[in-house]
Amino acid sequence: MFLLAGIPGLKADGPWISIPFCSMYLIATLGNSLILFVIKTQQKLHEPMYLFLSMLSVTDLGLSVSTLPTMLSVFVFNTREIGIDVCLAQLFFIHTFSVMESSVLLAMAFDRFVAIRYPLRYASTLTSARIGNIGLAIIIRGSGLHIPAVILLKRLPYSKIQPLSYSYCLHPDVMKMACADTTPSIVYGLFIVLSSLGLDSVLIVLSYIMIFKTVQSITSWQERLKALNTCFSHICATLLFYTPLISLSMIHRFENKALPQSQILLSYLHLLLPPVLNPIVYSIKTKELRKRIMKIFHSSLTMALLLTSPYSSHSDLSLPYRAPFLQAGPVNPFEIKVTVQNFNTVFKHITDFIPDLDPGQELQ
Repeated sequence: MFLLAGIPGLKADGPWISIPFCSMYLIATLGNSLILFVIKTQQKLHEPMYLFLSMLSVTDLGLSVSTLPTMLSVFVFNTREIGIDVCLAQLFFIHTFSVMESSVLLAMAFDRFVAIRYPLRYASTLTSARIGNIGLAIIIRGSGLHIPAVILLKRLPYSKIQPLSYSYCLHPDVMKMACADTTPSIVYGLFIVLSSLGLDSVLIVLSYIMIFKTVQSITSWQERLKALNTCFSHICATLLFYTPLISLSMIHRFENKALPQSQILLSYLHLLLPPVLNPIVYSIKTKELRKRIMKIFHSSLTMALLLTSPYSSHSDLSLPYRAPFLQAGPVNPFEIKVTVQNFNTVFKHITDFIPDLDPGQELQ
């Protein structure tokens, strides 16, 4: 049995702390689900860049779902007990999805490298079959690396009640609770970090070095900015994922001088920020994705305006929505028609302005 921990010094404020956490989980779930829905339903977006983006959204959803149950139990219900088997299962999924996200970021860096370095061979190099194989390899790599780690932890003896440092289970935290020699787990855990997160970060840096060399060979400044703009979203996603992780490693290195609150805060940022901000960054900076999302909102709001009309032909469906209008008296149908037309005009102006917001185009 393990005892999950909240934020030091803020135990009494658990219900209030749960509000921003729940809001972040809600934003992450809605944002990533919306991206997956748009990519799935829009045939035009079935391209390598967007397929890799859908993989990133799946891993972000996996990270959110892995940490949500225990965080809610700690901050909302003040339930801190967790069984060893459940803790090991959560540990497995958290670390697996973290490695998968790192692998997806590496695949996206390779996608940008091919798009900029070999634009004419982009479609023939990254075919749907190869992208599917890359996705399968990412899943096998993430899960395969952590199955032995869980087995090693499962074989260790533990005391009856052990307090953890976070509101979720992590490999180093659980390993410290063992009452036996943990050298095999320490060595294998270091191997996982070096062969996944460490290797991926080095390869991503090398990819961008080659990208920048390719961009420098372009004579036109406008074309250079156009090429670099296609990498902006991926650079932001990579920084969001690796910056808290590197900072957390530095804090572990100077643990005696660091406050425990800073270590816990960075751990939360590492697991919560990427799922929340990745959909926002890609929705803002990717023109095609942004246009499709805006069209969905446009269709929904237009339907809402029509349903709230007391003159809607769908009388049974719109009856609950028409009640306020019926109580207020008759409404001129021309006013409703003008409202919808005005909304359509505003939406057209926004979509026409999109190229000015995002001058970069995907190089294919």
